[in-house]
Amino acid sequence: MTADELFSEFLAGHVALCIECRELTRAPIPVRWIQSNSGPGTTLYACPDHAVKLGAGPTPEDELRRP
Repeated sequence: MTADELFSEFLAGHVALCIECRELTRAPIPVRWIQSNSGPGTTLYACPDHAVKLGAGPTPEDELRRP
């Protein structure tokens, strides 16, 4: 097996998995942010087609911080 067979798709730039259609998108839009108890939170992304349907959820900047 060659390297081309193992890595047939080159993903340059910022790509993410859409949480709605489960497809890779090269134009990910953050739609949800999940707080984690033991480390940094997780940002969930959607493709441009589904971002409108899902709407913008809380992002790290939207979360209220305790003083």
